[in-house]
Amino acid sequence: MRQQSGFSLIELMIVVVILGLMATLLVPRVMDRPDEARVAKAKMDIRTLESALRLYRLDNGAYPTTEQGLAALIRKPEIAPLPRNFRDGGYLESSTVPRDPWGNEYRYRSPGQQGRGYEITSLGADGKEGGTGFAQDINSWELDN
Repeated sequence: MRQQSGFSLIELMIVVVILGLMATLLVPRVMDRPDEARVAKAKMDIRTLESALRLYRLDNGAYPTTEQGLAALIRKPEIAPLPRNFRDGGYLESSTVPRDPWGNEYRYRSPGQQGRGYEITSLGADGKEGGTGFAQDINSWELDN
């Protein structure tokens, strides 16, 4: 008689159960990482926008108004107050204002309500004001800490 080699059905079922248990334990930990990366990217984007706003203010004496918005960092505003020394090519390396990692526009206000010259906010994963966890708003004035 010839012996056949291979795995029995019970051995295959044990392997599938072990893989299922491992996936149950590991997948939630791995799945949280993309959200953490999005929060980190939003914070980095806000800091980049803040640097560009400081350069804009140095050249023009004031931050763009709320009406002019962050678009004033890539093209010269056409509504008052007009910038006096707008830099050729704008203040961002890209030709568009970045969107937050969830695909929403960053909110910009100048003057800010926090006693600052401006405010930049990402509404987080849910795209709504407030929230907790990854849905929590990310505000420029809270990044200084």
